[in-house]
Amino acid sequence: MNTNWNYPTSVRVGAGRRNELADVCSALNMKRPLIVTDPGLAKLSMVEDLQSLVNDAGLAVGLFSEIKPNPTGENVEAGVQAYLSGKHDGVIALGGGSGLDAGKAIALMAHQSVSIWDLEDVDDNWLRADADKIPPIIALPTTAGTGSEVGRASVIVDQAAMAKKIIFHPKMVPESVILDAELTVGLPPHLTAATGMDALSHSLEAYCSPQYHPMAEGIALEGMRLVKNWLPKAVRDGGDIEARQHMLVASTMGATAFQRGLGGMHALAHPLGALYDAHHGTLNAVLMPYVLRANADAIGNIGVRLARYLDLPNYSLDGLIDWVLQLRKDLDIPHTLAEIGINDERADDIGVMAHQDPSAGTNPIALQPGQYSDILSRAINGNL
Repeated sequence: MNTNWNYPTSVRVGAGRRNELADVCSALNMKRPLIVTDPGLAKLSMVEDLQSLVNDAGLAVGLFSEIKPNPTGENVEAGVQAYLSGKHDGVIALGGGSGLDAGKAIALMAHQSVSIWDLEDVDDNWLRADADKIPPIIALPTTAGTGSEVGRASVIVDQAAMAKKIIFHPKMVPESVILDAELTVGLPPHLTAATGMDALSHSLEAYCSPQYHPMAEGIALEGMRLVKNWLPKAVRDGGDIEARQHMLVASTMGATAFQRGLGGMHALAHPLGALYDAHHGTLNAVLMPYVLRANADAIGNIGVRLARYLDLPNYSLDGLIDWVLQLRKDLDIPHTLAEIGINDERADDIGVMAHQDPSAGTNPIALQPGQYSDILSRAINGNL
């Protein structure tokens, strides 16, 4: 068999390691880095503290924060203008998925002559970019969910098409990552739960993928065990640094594992996020049991193996789904999409969009548009 495998980058793990940021910048020859983050984080003291750390080391740091929770192409364009006008030479991507994805995309596009949509993850589009013009990226996640800090892609909303698109280039993976649990302490319980379920969805879909990648499969297993053991603790006590640190690692593991592929959860979550501007982690969490049930014919044995590894009471796919349902209940995750304002008015359109989404290609079953529409309707109405 012939296949290609990639693994992440340099990762510094531990509480307080954000204090090494200036050293990391210097090691990457950054003299004028641009911090890219979201508007909410930009108002917090952590951003000011990080700016001071870098400035005190003799570097000139800028700040860009005009990005939406689901970053758009327009956000990236504005960030590129900020990067160029400030004469920056690298990006510090700070935040959850929005800050990390936007920061990576801004670095990618800073010196390119092609459109960002020319680099959508289709075929070998990434070859259109000039790799030598992509500046270095440092990533500091403030949520434990997306794992975008070790990803080679960004999910960006094309507002003209009303669709989320995956923008890919191998050099989008940050050259250095700092996993500092203290940066996640201020995350409220509902977002800790939603982002943690996003991390679970990455490992779970990667584990169910039919692609051959045993190393990613093993990482996915351990990532899910970490979520099982530590997410409820992180939600109950936001100041539990040990739980927070394990969840950051689980998030990074999920994104490493999904080199093996994702599936129907993400295939549906992407168009739903674009159309309803809903939180990505919450969407995956709500969709999770419905997609597992839809894939039952292909993942029965996988469910048994996973239930055994997680030491669930019932070693079966039903036991796995029961655990997911109980975990969601314990974390106050909604059971239906209707509870977060999504209806079935565009179910047929979303079914087509999900079928066309790149994540659908590694779903255990090659679901058709009508089947995706049916899953969506079930998730809206709570018909598991």
